[in-house]
Amino acid sequence: MTVKGFNHYNLRAPRAVLDTLRDFYCSVVGLTQGDRPPFRSFGYWLYADRRDILHLSEARPDEVRATNVATTFDHVAFTCSGFAATEAHLMRHGISYRVSEIPQTGQRQIFFRDPAGNGVEFNFPIQES
Repeated sequence: MTVKGFNHYNLRAPRAVLDTLRDFYCSVVGLTQGDRPPFRSFGYWLYADRRDILHLSEARPDEVRATNVATTFDHVAFTCSGFAATEAHLMRHGISYRVSEIPQTGQRQIFFRDPAGNGVEFNFPIQES
């Protein structure tokens, strides 16, 4: 087996939370809602550059997602452009964030959380303003 790259990630939650996450990832992160196969369960597929990269799936009514458990998931990262415009966009949406620069990799990063508490990272070339 050879891993060739990243395909998608999935967030699973009750429908009301899914709608909030869909709205956040579309309006704040900039993904677009697109086609999704007719699965038996409800959900959304969100796209970046015509690729489905985030799947939002409705949790069953009896399904419990623990919120106080130790997890190894920290964040998902997106390659981006337009650092200054992105900062202004996050401020307009009232999103708290922090910025980090990694000179060794030539990256400037913005870190924040989605409405469910999942970490999100935007990566920009360090020389871009």
